[in-house]
Amino acid sequence: MVGLYYEYLGREVLTGFDSYKYSCKDTSPLSNYVMHPFWNQTVKLCPRWVAPNLLTLVGFMCCVGHFLLLTVYDYDFKAGTSPPDISKLEGLPGGTPVPGYIWFGVAVLLFLSHTLDGIDGKQARRTGSSTPLGELFDHGLDSWATIFITGSLYSVFGRNLDLYSISEFRMFCILWNVYFCFLISHWEKYNTGILYLPWGYDFSMVGSFILYLATAVGGHYMWKVKMPGDSYPGPWLEAIVYFGNVGVTLPTALLNIYISYKEGTGKNRPFLEAMRPLVSTSLAMSFCFLWILRSPNNILDMDPRCVYYLTGTLFANICCKLIISQMSNTRCELLSVILYPLGIVCLVGAFANLSTSQELGLLYSFTVFVTMSHLHYGVCVVKEMSAHLRIRPFHITAVSPPKENDIQKIGRAHV
Repeated sequence: MVGLYYEYLGREVLTGFDSYKYSCKDTSPLSNYVMHPFWNQTVKLCPRWVAPNLLTLVGFMCCVGHFLLLTVYDYDFKAGTSPPDISKLEGLPGGTPVPGYIWFGVAVLLFLSHTLDGIDGKQARRTGSSTPLGELFDHGLDSWATIFITGSLYSVFGRNLDLYSISEFRMFCILWNVYFCFLISHWEKYNTGILYLPWGYDFSMVGSFILYLATAVGGHYMWKVKMPGDSYPGPWLEAIVYFGNVGVTLPTALLNIYISYKEGTGKNRPFLEAMRPLVSTSLAMSFCFLWILRSPNNILDMDPRCVYYLTGTLFANICCKLIISQMSNTRCELLSVILYPLGIVCLVGAFANLSTSQELGLLYSFTVFVTMSHLHYGVCVVKEMSAHLRIRPFHITAVSPPKENDIQKIGRAHV
């Protein structure tokens, strides 16, 4: 294992963490009046010897678990298509419905994920074990969770085989919209020094939990109803996502950055420096769209789940580096290393005229490579940070005596 270890951060970045102080604002009414009161009581059930990072990790595994359950029972996203009898009438392929008890399991796992993500920071303050590693670990895993949370919703409505949902390509666009929404929050902090927690996170988690419970009781068919304007639930959810991200999150972030420049409260970086964190993700998105749009075998139709997972893991790897930059107050890298193999793979997939088996082989092998690269990056960064801070990441390390009123405050990161 020693031979596999690599120092990704370096002395300058590690030193930057020494003076880091967490600053965030959460104005969501759901968060402040419902979730935090619930989490404040829930954290009291957690033994004081349980490390906050362990809660974060278990919560993330629950998030992965709810995605894996649907991967097993609905790998190709066809379970939400019309039942076989309807499909025969319309000449459409029918999916095999996901059992109700599986939807119930998905709902429970998502609820546990959301709850553990909400109490990990409170546990850190409760035990006096807050460190910068806790926030980095929390938000780093959150960036990866975007694909598991958003991708699972697609199974409720299914692929656009029965007109009640959206196409695989439109879902591909939604995912990149969600990735950028997450990125914008940390880009905003990179320039203002304050993390403005978006309203959409808690609303989407609670909404998804309710959606899964309803599907467990009523099945897929309950969502195959016409809504006002001869529209359907799938496209309505698509519109809500775009409105929340493009119509609310982005304008709010731009306004907060503008105010920080005007009042001199932020980093006041030059324009090109301020835009620097957006370059890598924009290029990654461009490469992925190039492959998808020019794929000789329509790779997105052949295996949408793998394509979605690949893009989410790519994004997480890039976004983690932005999180590290804004926390350590260092210059964000312009081009992420992962872009170089991504560019080569996407160009080959788009222009090499591969056969079906060759293109699928390229997709699967690159997905394994990206997953292993991201895991290696994450493990090495945690070890590097732990050595610098002289802590054990999954053990309680008392840093300062906790204050009861601090435990009631924002608790989404270990600060």
